[in-house]
Amino acid sequence: GAMIDFGPLLVNPKMMLFGAAAQFGIFFTLSLARFLGFSLEDAASIAIIGAADGPTSIFVSQYFHSNYIGAIIVAAYSYMALVPIVQPAVIKLITTKKERQIKMDYAASAVSKPVRILFPILITAIAGILAPRSVALVGFLMFGNLIRECGVLDSLSQSAQKELANLITLLLGLTVSTKMQWQAFLNPQTLMIMGLGLVAFIFDTAGGVLFAKFLNLFSKKKINPMIGAAGISAFPMSSRVVHKMGLAEDPSNFLLMHAAAANVSGQIASVIAGGLIITLVSNAL
Repeated sequence: GAMIDFGPLLVNPKMMLFGAAAQFGIFFTLSLARFLGFSLEDAASIAIIGAADGPTSIFVSQYFHSNYIGAIIVAAYSYMALVPIVQPAVIKLITTKKERQIKMDYAASAVSKPVRILFPILITAIAGILAPRSVALVGFLMFGNLIRECGVLDSLSQSAQKELANLITLLLGLTVSTKMQWQAFLNPQTLMIMGLGLVAFIFDTAGGVLFAKFLNLFSKKKINPMIGAAGISAFPMSSRVVHKMGLAEDPSNFLLMHAAAANVSGQIASVIAGGLIITLVSNAL
């Protein structure tokens, strides 16, 4: 949260739709994992790999006491790192060159300090209403952003962005390693989980792109469908991938700010999706 600037999203709020659309892979993979014989708790834990968000994957799999926590965490972080490989292939498969060349105007405007401060507070409240189980994750994300935006806690903001982030990454790696005993990791189910994680990422990307193409059927100002792919939570990798693809198709096509807006909305949508998964599965058990 302390490292995220929600400014591009606040300037262009409709990009929040792409953050929601790009979570399609989670729910598709949940059904697929269940079909392949995983228990509902394990299927939900595997599906959340599609959130493209390591902490959310850890939170959900720990909540359900999944038997495959180690494999799920490895898959989640592996596919986040493979975004520059996975996403371009999917995008090119379901878009035309003409669609990838669509230009989008960006009207840069300043976002007032009160709006920046109110945004994390309101998002936490709304998430608490829509998906109460997501408040723990959304709350931490938005608390970090509030520290960044309030303007009076600069030292804490810098510590959260640097020292604290590095320390937590180290502790996270050590904690995850305890879940990596060979008996629980070196088995056929791990390969299935890696495959399902890839399916989740592919359908997340496809869901965002196809949603953008659907909106273009009714919109006078066309949206570059690649923006939909940036709606996953892998920030800022996904927005950079989309921007580079836009430049490759047309060197004058600057999509970074639109992609960044969709990308930060994916950060919010992914943790809310995690909360929804917990709520829906808990009610079904």
